[in-house]
Amino acid sequence: MDQKIVIIDYKMGNLNSVKKKLDRLGVDTIISSKKEEILSADKLILPGVGHFGKAMSNLRELNLIETLNEAVLKNKIPTLGICLGMQIMTNRSDEGDLEGLGWIDAEVVKFNVNDTLKFKVPHTGWNQIVNAKESKLMNNIPDKSEFYFVHSFHLKLNDSSLGLNDTEYEYLFSSAFEKENIFGVQYHPEKSHDVGELLLKNFIELD
Repeated sequence: MDQKIVIIDYKMGNLNSVKKKLDRLGVDTIISSKKEEILSADKLILPGVGHFGKAMSNLRELNLIETLNEAVLKNKIPTLGICLGMQIMTNRSDEGDLEGLGWIDAEVVKFNVNDTLKFKVPHTGWNQIVNAKESKLMNNIPDKSEFYFVHSFHLKLNDSSLGLNDTEYEYLFSSAFEKENIFGVQYHPEKSHDVGELLLKNFIELD
């Protein structure tokens, strides 16, 4: 059965690169901010690059928060957040003074590295992920696979049982989480070649 995948359009960057990658997988994908499209989706993807506060402001202006809460929390539509899209699923961020969606008991904090010559911020480039637990999202993705990162802020989970991946950048931080139908990754699968394509394929194939 064909699936309908909706990429949430909340006027932040990186939507088209995610769509292009999914198009390569032969997936029926649309970019939309329409309530009826979101609520009728089989899967949702919340990507994004940019400022946390601006992202939350855009969601409010577009009247998307109530729609997303209905789709994700009530209807339990499988949802994948990527980079900023993952960060706004949390309670709050050091970047901006607006509350997040609050789907995940976590905060987003700025990198606090000591060796600023070796560990530049933003954290940009390829880095390894370590699988913290088994997940269908990570099916056939080997431990210590490399994904592409671009971010100055990272996840701080209050409930460690939600942690899916860890990554080290001077210190260990959570780079992915899973909670029921909600998945979030800090890295960019759409920029991570074959392994990123596999992760997106795993998400599409979730029951």
